[in-house]
Amino acid sequence: MTPLKLPTSQRSRLRLIVIQALVFSLFATLFVRLYYLQVVTGEEYQGKAAAQSVRDIVVQPQRGLIIDAMGRPLVANRMSWVVSIDRTMLGDLGEHQQRRLVERVAKTLDVAPRTIKHQLVTCGDEGSRAGMCWNGSPFQPVPVAEDVDQNDALRILEQPEDYPGVLVDEQTVRAYPRPFGINAAHVLGYLSPITEEEYDRASDDGDRSVNGASWVGRAGVEKEYDAWLRGIPGYRSVEVDSMGRVLDDDDDALESQPGDTLVTSLDARVQGVVEKQLAEMIRIARSTRDPVTHRNYVADSGAAVVMEADTGRIVAMASQPTYDPSVWVGGISEKQLTRLYSGKAGTPLLGRATQGQFAPGSTWKPFMTAGALTNGYGFDTRLNCSSSFQVGNREFKNYESGAYGYIGFDQALEVSCNTFFYRVGYDFWQRLGSDVDDVDARDPLVEEAKEFGFGSETGIDMPGEASGRIADRKWKRAYFESQKDYYCDIADEPQDSKTSDFVYRFAQEFCVEGYAYRAGDAVNFAIGQGDTIVTPLQLARGYAALANGGTLYEPRIGKAIVSPDGTVVRRIAPKAVGRVDVPDNVLGYIDTALKGVTRQGTMSWRMTGFPLDDVPIRSKTGSAEVYGKQSTSWVASYSDDYVVVMMVSQGGTGSGTSGPGIRKIWEALYGVRGDRVVPDDAAIPGTTPPSGLPTFRNDGSILPPKEDQ
Repeated sequence: MTPLKLPTSQRSRLRLIVIQALVFSLFATLFVRLYYLQVVTGEEYQGKAAAQSVRDIVVQPQRGLIIDAMGRPLVANRMSWVVSIDRTMLGDLGEHQQRRLVERVAKTLDVAPRTIKHQLVTCGDEGSRAGMCWNGSPFQPVPVAEDVDQNDALRILEQPEDYPGVLVDEQTVRAYPRPFGINAAHVLGYLSPITEEEYDRASDDGDRSVNGASWVGRAGVEKEYDAWLRGIPGYRSVEVDSMGRVLDDDDDALESQPGDTLVTSLDARVQGVVEKQLAEMIRIARSTRDPVTHRNYVADSGAAVVMEADTGRIVAMASQPTYDPSVWVGGISEKQLTRLYSGKAGTPLLGRATQGQFAPGSTWKPFMTAGALTNGYGFDTRLNCSSSFQVGNREFKNYESGAYGYIGFDQALEVSCNTFFYRVGYDFWQRLGSDVDDVDARDPLVEEAKEFGFGSETGIDMPGEASGRIADRKWKRAYFESQKDYYCDIADEPQDSKTSDFVYRFAQEFCVEGYAYRAGDAVNFAIGQGDTIVTPLQLARGYAALANGGTLYEPRIGKAIVSPDGTVVRRIAPKAVGRVDVPDNVLGYIDTALKGVTRQGTMSWRMTGFPLDDVPIRSKTGSAEVYGKQSTSWVASYSDDYVVVMMVSQGGTGSGTSGPGIRKIWEALYGVRGDRVVPDDAAIPGTTPPSGLPTFRNDGSILPPKEDQ
């Protein structure tokens, strides 16, 4: 049977109907999908689209200034280019494109690509590295370079198609104006990025002053007053295109709040003189022959302090070796950081004025005099200043074996007679502490040293202060317990080629009676030798107590906190923390004796021609001996207004090395020209520091001192 065939016209109409049905169904499907996207889930996708085109930017606050007592800026701010990468946009790129972009940015910024990769990892995520990972919001662009060269920043800005998701902005970073060429790195301190732990702790405490990109104080007054200086960050939302370029700013941005200004008690002019003299004394020492070792002095480090005698305020404080504080701006390199901690470079990061600990030598003797005169000795006491003093089988010699016969405490201080003070120390040990098993035996000289604050932190408003050490009976017993296993192991074995005769003999003696506080310990303590160590700041505070009648102050650098609009938020008053139990007539006797040191004693040859009648200077020199090293040079001095202390480690004798620098500092403080005092030439107008604060305008700016204009 032949199949039925439709006419051609009917077949055409049927095909058309099928096609129309297909087209209709496609349009219907498209319409339903569009309705779903735009009506049902429209708000959700609108939010996602907005999230991809709007970025939240943290506006870092301008950190507060640090100024000296006259209003000169010691630490200020300057504008800096900052490069950030938007991780959201980076994630939209393919793996190959991401790698190429990171490499391109790294090449432009002259850093390793791996460094940027580490910076882009959120802290706590797999592969994060402490100190490099990102602490902030996952939706915030991550800063990968600060203090970027302007040409590099402009290259990125002008070629956005080559740097998708890379943002460039200007922010403030620390600047160091260096008035009078000062450095003051150890006093001022430095900043570094906030750590993950610090940020988490701040978040838990509800602290809004920091964010993931904050830089916080790490040392010096930058750390001590960080909470005042840092300010409050602001926030703004910006609309960006697919290349990361900013299209529009949010009008409702939350403005950042600048940090407060820290007014310090430092004087930049005096600081400049002190730093110059310390560096010069070290330079001269290194070119001077040591008659003991027959080689030049190493002079590996030094420190100097100028303190107000009646308040404890720090006018100047210097340390050598030092470093350029600007190396921290924008991030310090590994090479630079290694040098700051390098022993070969002298450990520049260590501030010797507050963290360096040294045997005080003969600068210790005024405190021993106070201890003796308040515990049985009198102004009329006469002891033999012989060339040597025998203790057991050991002969303790006077400096250069000089002998002055029977003298009093005043002349013993003038000529710095060791054997005089050996006899005092030995007498107290023999009468009160010869039982080596009695760790609680009374020792008037140890008591007096503690009375003047030695062996404890001074409480200065700087972190990381060392406490020094009083090597008394209790300390020696504790040291023995901690070290006996080590030294007894050496003593129990035959001496080998790696162990020197001295070490082997010391180990044998230590293992048997290292706990015992012997007569030799007592006589060494009396002249500032042995295991007792102090910081230059501690010594300055002790001499300030001699100068002001016996009051011990917590040294202070901060003087006031001033808000950005010039309002005084807080005044930082001097703080007295104790008073030494020494009668006024004893303090007066020591004061007169120390004047004699300057006029006819060990410091006199360095003060010839100085107008001592107009500016009486009391002083004490010291040359501390340390086994295996050259002598430490000390001079501690004071006037009615100031205390000036200088120390040069492995620098030689006190007056020989530090003496000229001490004189130059006194000349600057009082305007001494030759044998005359010219008050108008004094480093500080009026000779003494101002009691008030610098003048702030209504906009928070500071009027410079008249003499600097």
